Amino acid sequence: MVKWNGMAVVFGEVLVEEGAGAPVVGGAPFNVARHLAAFMAPPLLITRIGDDRNGAAVRAEFERFVIPETGLQIDTMEETGRAVVERQGTSHRLTLLPRQAYDFIDPTLAAASISGGAYDTVYFGTLAQREERSRLALAAVLDATPAAKRFLDLNLRTGHATEPIVTKALTAADIVKVNEEELQALFQWYFQIGPNDAALSTEEVHAACRALMDRFSLEALIVTLGHRGSVYFGADGSYVATRDNPAPPFVIDTTGAGDAFAAIFMLGRARGWPLELILARANEFAGAICAVSGAVPADMGFYDKWVARWREAS
Repeated sequence: MVKWNGMAVVFGEVLVEEGAGAPVVGGAPFNVARHLAAFMAPPLLITRIGDDRNGAAVRAEFERFVIPETGLQIDTMEETGRAVVERQGTSHRLTLLPRQAYDFIDPTLAAASISGGAYDTVYFGTLAQREERSRLALAAVLDATPAAKRFLDLNLRTGHATEPIVTKALTAADIVKVNEEELQALFQWYFQIGPNDAALSTEEVHAACRALMDRFSLEALIVTLGHRGSVYFGADGSYVATRDNPAPPFVIDTTGAGDAFAAIFMLGRARGWPLELILARANEFAGAICAVSGAVPADMGFYDKWVARWREAS
């Protein structure tokens, strides 16, 4: 396991979810950034918000989690990202609005924000690539950090990520995290394996995952399986399955579980934890997030308990 020693760059959307009670600040990259910051590993978050009320709420979260605003851009024309939420039991459906501030991240400002820094990983997804300007900004960030690992959290949103965008993202990535639905979408795009085809055996699924890794020269592919844990495929032929993911005593909200997993995976890599321990802790933390309301806990004391638990185990 190669240890990452520098800071992380987190690139992408910040948005405010409306329609299910009080507005909630979210967005996968922002969730990841806040978790990392809460564990004393604040990343450089590159995003763009509007000069509006929701933007003020976002900046309050920057302050609460002590995240540097070096990569925060303010747009005087477009509004802070918004999403309309419809709750469906313990899950939710998001309707993402077009032409939001995060669609117009400025490439020059993005590159300037990382100038002179020592960054060893770049986290990104696909939602903030739906418009050309932010795609160019991501390209500028990747060009400016040639030695950094590229962690792609695919985070597909229906209607907001085309196959060409996903293909380019996969080509740029070193490590990719997907859930089962996203993996099926990749199988359909690249291997013509549709959801109505005969179910693949475990061996066939593994072979398809390896073929996907070969196609895009990936260092690792991680597939999250919800309460069933996760599986990790390494380019060196390694395979790690964690299938004893402890479920929380009750599930309130599954929002942000994947973001929590990604954050702990990145944190564990940065701190040099063994791979099996990284995956076990990422699974457990993601499960615990399902037992709180929202993708990020309101009580910062939530993180102190995990720090204490991990310290006792070391």
